[in-house]
Amino acid sequence: MPSEMVMIDDLCSETDLPALLEKVSIASASEIRTAAINLSHIAEERGMRVALCSDIASGKPMMDAEGNSLNADIFGWVKDRERWWEDARYALHSPIPRACRYESEPFWCDKDGFHGFSSNMFLEDIDLTAYFARVAKSYRALLIVPVHLPFGQISANSFPVIDPDQTDLSAYFATHASVISALTRRLISSYVSVMTRSKIIPIDCGLSKREVECIRWASIGKTDQEIGAIMSVCRSTVRYHVSRASEKLGAVNRTQTVFKAAQLGYLGASRW
Repeated sequence: MPSEMVMIDDLCSETDLPALLEKVSIASASEIRTAAINLSHIAEERGMRVALCSDIASGKPMMDAEGNSLNADIFGWVKDRERWWEDARYALHSPIPRACRYESEPFWCDKDGFHGFSSNMFLEDIDLTAYFARVAKSYRALLIVPVHLPFGQISANSFPVIDPDQTDLSAYFATHASVISALTRRLISSYVSVMTRSKIIPIDCGLSKREVECIRWASIGKTDQEIGAIMSVCRSTVRYHVSRASEKLGAVNRTQTVFKAAQLGYLGASRW
């Protein structure tokens, strides 16, 4: 482990969660490295390594204030085959980020599949045979913590068990999953908040009932004329409401307006 390890004294009990959360919270870029070291220490005491990815849609690795890779410099993933963030195909082809698209709660996996607090039929269709064939010499089971962030960003984080002979994590998962998950969510969410340089959506973007209704119909392919007929208003009125929604959301076209409205939860997938 790194020589600058920040000791956490006796803060290793699950009953000390508030204190542990403070250790991995990030308020400024200068605190990123310390938070990562603390998480690494907490995981090591529980027999795990750490591998973090704040955004599976981005090839940019998580870094400290000096531009050092957290996964390489702190968590020790330095071998060529371990530097997954350098593989542009990783997010599209690896079963781990794929699973994190389908699940928001922590889970664990081995060569036989995924296991969690409840069953997930989407995870049951993912084959892990090839994945574990590649990493079998390093680890044979890992805890995974997805973090679903605002604006559709997905973070995939894994905690491989250090002991290569340990494959059944059922009891281990029941004991440690909740705490590791809470700490990971805190570190990732605060890291993203600190590292975000620009506002994706304007702060003041509240939509009216009519604007939302028009955007909802537009999201399923209805034309302005069709929406007008459904809402009993003229086509120009529909255009006005869509245009106003676009202005509020800072969107450049109809497609982006629908996308940003969906990110903010205005469209309600269950209704359409």
